[in-house]
Amino acid sequence: MKFTPIGIIHTPFLEPENMPIQPTGAADIKGTVEVFGDFQAGLKDLDGFSHIILLYHFHRSHVFDLQVIPFMDTVPRGLFVTRAPKRPNPIGLSIVKLDKIDDGVLYIRNVDILDGTPLLDIKPYVPEFDAQANVTIGWFEKSKKNIPILRSDDRFK
Repeated sequence: MKFTPIGIIHTPFLEPENMPIQPTGAADIKGTVEVFGDFQAGLKDLDGFSHIILLYHFHRSHVFDLQVIPFMDTVPRGLFVTRAPKRPNPIGLSIVKLDKIDDGVLYIRNVDILDGTPLLDIKPYVPEFDAQANVTIGWFEKSKKNIPILRSDDRFK
């Protein structure tokens, strides 16, 4: 399996420590996405969307554990019930606000991504496709009120 980055994500976060742990905790934090020239034609009509889904490579993640203590908890959980960045296939996903597109550069907000992260794909966020009704969120339920204030630490270095 081989992936080719289609761009690079630029943010104010040079190190993983003290970053927001999700886009909802990154309100109004701005970044840009530089889409490489060969892929810029694929941006046609994207400016009609207010939000986009970015899929990216956790490029500084090289090992993983199948049980981790997530940022929002104090007990070990199975990796696949967390959003921990150290994964067997280190792929990240963020839904961000798209402010504008200018010459192959996407100006985004609510960004929780490390600077220099390779971009794998962009998809439009469509509530009719992506938002679900009657959702349960397992162990996150007791901690969800802390999402806006939680920041990463060094546990996934």
